[in-house]
Amino acid sequence: MNDINRKIAFPENGDWAVEARGLVKTFGDNCAVDGVDLNVRAGTIYGVLGPNGAGKTTTIRMLATLLRADEGSARIFGHDVVKEAQIVRQLIGVTGQYASVDESLSATENLVIFSRLLGLGRAESKRKANELLEEFGLTEAAKRPLKNFSGGMRRRLDLAASLITQPPLIFLDEPTTGLDPRTRNQMWETIRRLVKMGSTVLLTTQYLQEADELADRIAVIDHGKVVAEGTVDELKASVGNSSLHLRLEDTKDMENARQAVEQVLKVKSSVSSEGVKIIAPMADANKVTDLLIAFRESGIQLAELSVQKPTLDEVFLNITSHGVEDPSKLPSKSGEAAEVGI
Repeated sequence: MNDINRKIAFPENGDWAVEARGLVKTFGDNCAVDGVDLNVRAGTIYGVLGPNGAGKTTTIRMLATLLRADEGSARIFGHDVVKEAQIVRQLIGVTGQYASVDESLSATENLVIFSRLLGLGRAESKRKANELLEEFGLTEAAKRPLKNFSGGMRRRLDLAASLITQPPLIFLDEPTTGLDPRTRNQMWETIRRLVKMGSTVLLTTQYLQEADELADRIAVIDHGKVVAEGTVDELKASVGNSSLHLRLEDTKDMENARQAVEQVLKVKSSVSSEGVKIIAPMADANKVTDLLIAFRESGIQLAELSVQKPTLDEVFLNITSHGVEDPSKLPSKSGEAAEVGI
């Protein structure tokens, strides 16, 4: 049986894996993180979403002792990340956005070296490398130099390396970037299995679907601040129990249509990825008739009208001040995963 299926011993220090209060980090004139508070319960998956430059990765680096906060404090399983940094480092694993592997070595050689650096003996290092390669579907490529690996294979190897010591808390910074849908699903199953064994996972992701599938709770960070936090259902409820979707015949009418929506329905609207659909919370269904009358009087032609349950991408568009950087990466009608910048 693989070590990944073995019960992990964790520090006994209460319910919280991560407690952060008022974290601030400034680079020159740029305040990358501006008073972030986080509470991550042990044994859960916590997702962090936000536009490019929102401060997510900087927050992760401070929690992982890789960067010192200018203000605020953070504790990992009750241990201060500054005063007890060495203890904290023994309790965490970190997988960054870029693979920290040697391309001239094979997958097995990389994992053996990481294992030896972490204090495992030669035989134990080889055993651990073989188990992790099997877990992540890399056994057939075990002896192949990494320079011949695909991007997805490198991501899997990087995550495998972070799990050598089975840490109680795992930071995953965009863990499935570059993976095909099948491999991404396999990674999701691995992450779920780790949590079932008692691990805590804090992840940033560029896929809204990933956060929806995995996270027990989600924090949305924008301009260095946490602008929303809660379960997926709580966040969806924040934009209403249902939403109105209006597709226009002519995109030239978009601005006039949005103004009419916001004036008549008294809500904030957003534009979908295709640029021809307006999405708005439907707080009062009785006002939809008034909206249709306003459209007819303004000569705005509708191609489609529907009422749907809110999605996580609608939550993201509604609660961040500037939405996604590339709206073409939001979900298509086929349900394709939405990508947002990290």
